[in-house]
Order: sequence, then structure tokens, then C-alpha cells
Amino acid sequence: MPIALIFGGTGYIGTNLAESLVADAGTLVVVADIKPPEREIPGVSYVHCDVRKPIDASLFAGLQIDWIFNFAAIHREPGHAAHEYYDTNLAGAENVCALAEAIGCDRILFSSSISVYGPTPAATSEQSTKLPNTPYGVTKLIAEYMHREWLARGASRKLVIVRPGVIYGPADPGNILRMIRAIRRGYFVLPTASTIKKSYGYIYGLIDSMRYAMSLPESLVLYNYVERETMPLGQMIATINEVFGSSGRLIRAPMSLLVLAAKLIQSVNPNLNGIHPDRVRKVGRPTHIVPGFLIERGFDFRYDFKSSLQHWKQARPSDF
Repeated sequence: MPIALIFGGTGYIGTNLAESLVADAGTLVVVADIKPPEREIPGVSYVHCDVRKPIDASLFAGLQIDWIFNFAAIHREPGHAAHEYYDTNLAGAENVCALAEAIGCDRILFSSSISVYGPTPAATSEQSTKLPNTPYGVTKLIAEYMHREWLARGASRKLVIVRPGVIYGPADPGNILRMIRAIRRGYFVLPTASTIKKSYGYIYGLIDSMRYAMSLPESLVLYNYVERETMPLGQMIATINEVFGSSGRLIRAPMSLLVLAAKLIQSVNPNLNGIHPDRVRKVGRPTHIVPGFLIERGFDFRYDFKSSLQHWKQARPSDF
């Protein structure tokens, strides 16, 4: 039976990957994370582990690990001091790669981010210039090269680097769900036009892409993951209305007004990270990511935005 070790596996992507591996491939899954799981998955073993420190190989004694997945990261922006991204994301890359060396695992999948590109107002593929402008984006790009150094030290090794966009889906309370709920109430307030483009990736499409990339023969596979077509925001709103039978619309408001409102709300409740002023500014910026590698290889994108919403609505109606 294949064995998978997932660092950062109690997060959203790791949890869904663990469920997929256990259900579809009969894989023995070990999740190593500093954070306990919100819900334990039958067939998954959990180990407490802080990737900021050297990882004790004896935690995995007797296990012949086939794949290591490195999802461990400080990622929420805003929400952390700059040094936290460096302390966790770089030390984590170093320690996970060292652990792979110690236990003789020759296959790693590393989750990077589209933040390595910096702002993406125009179509941005894997070949585009990398100009990260946040501590998160900078540390993710450096961590990519740290994993590539691990790859270069062994002829039999394989490395998959995925750069996901904003991922959404069942049980995720992120941007897409907030937008759906606002539109169903009748309006969605933004400091931008309906023509702005936003790239997103459905969680099950992301997992499909990981398993596809793992099956490829190349020793290094590096790719973006968002759904194939990046839609204008107005079209996304129209699709939400169609799927949910609502009639919501986008209402434009000046950026300065929305940032001021976010600051006032933050002063009353600093824990409302979803309406942090920096997040309001971020929502108003375009993101246009192209999953060029997967398109060129003929990868089967099972979901577009409409079908992902239909699948989500059926899989977890309680979210709405």
C-alpha cells in the first residue's frame, strides 16, 4: 500500500487531498501538522510536527514514504508579521527537504503560490516574470528553489511544484463564498468594474491536477492551477445568479470609502480578517493566471465556474 506524508495536512487543501488519497487510491496517509485537525479523517494518522524546527525522522520509523506533500506555510495575507512568513516558509522548506533526505523519500509535491508573480493584471503563465511584492510571495519563490536544490541532489528524485490561485469549494469560508452570500442578499460592493478578471481554482480540480502531475514522467513538473478560463467579475456574478436563482448585482464604491469602512470595522472587531483594509485593496485588483502547462498537456479540466458551483451546491448545501 502506498504511503503519503502530508505536512500542513490539517489545512483546507491538505484535508481534501488526504480524503481523496484514502478514498480513491487506498493510500495510507500520515498528516504532520502543528495544528490539530478540525475533524479527523478515518484511515488517516496524525502527528504533531512544527516544520520550523528540524523534523525527527523517528516519528516516521518503519514507514516507507512514497510521497511527501509540503503544504506547511504561513499564507494568510494580511494577518502576520513579515518575519513570520520567512521563519515558517523557508525553515519549513529546509526541514521538509532534510527529512526527505533522512528517510530516503525521492518524491515531493510542494504547494507554492501565484503570489510569486506579484501583480497579474495581464495574462500570466508559468513562463511569465516572477516579481513577488509581499513577504508571502517572496518566501514561496525562495522555497521553490530550495526544493529544486533538493531535486538536483538525487538522480532518481521527482519534484512537483504547483502554484495554486485562490482555491474555493465545500467548507471553505473564503472569497467566493462571501461573494455568493452577498449576491444572494442582493448586492456585492467592490471598488472595481465588472470587467475586472479574477482567477480561481476549485478544490477538486486542484486535486485532480496534483494527481495528474504526479503521474507524469518528468523529474520536475511546475505548473499553475486555476480553472482554465478566467472570467470577468460581471460574468461570475451572472453565473452565481443563474445557479442560485438570485438577482444580485455588483455595486461600485470608491476604494477610499471601502478602505475607510474596513478600518472602522477593524477598530471595533480586529478579528474580522475578511474585511481588513489590505484585503479590500486586494479584492479590487485583477488576477489573470493562465494554467498554460496543463492546457498544453491536454489536462482534463472537469470544472468551469458554473459546474463547480453546481457541484458545491450539491455536495454541501449547508454552506449556503
